[in-house]
Amino acid sequence: MSAPLLRVQNRTRGSLLGERVRRANRPWSRAIGLLGRRSLGPGEGLVLVPCTSIHMLFMRFPLDVLYVDRQDRVVKAVRNLKPFRFSGCLRAAHYTIELPVGTIDGSGTAVGDQLGLVEADGKPAATS
Repeated sequence: MSAPLLRVQNRTRGSLLGERVRRANRPWSRAIGLLGRRSLGPGEGLVLVPCTSIHMLFMRFPLDVLYVDRQDRVVKAVRNLKPFRFSGCLRAAHYTIELPVGTIDGSGTAVGDQLGLVEADGKPAATS
């Protein structure tokens, strides 16, 4: 059984980051991540929990990446991270959200913004 899809909102800006976002919170799902995918469609994404750094080795497409702390506040925003690149370790982060390129700018998301992750049934999503 796969995990329910999440809806990720920027509560500070009142904008939507994704409505079909998967959660990878087990070692195997985090290791696989988005490998093998050719792209992310609008509204798609992946939350990696826990996660303080990512790499783009063997990826086929660039991503926008948000680093988020335990209080669901954005602590770093990386735009257009290209394949075969690294995004350094950020100890203040608890999880990351990988999104299609353009999502950060399109939603107006900035460092310090408060996010909200909600499951399909409306319950707050666990990020622990």
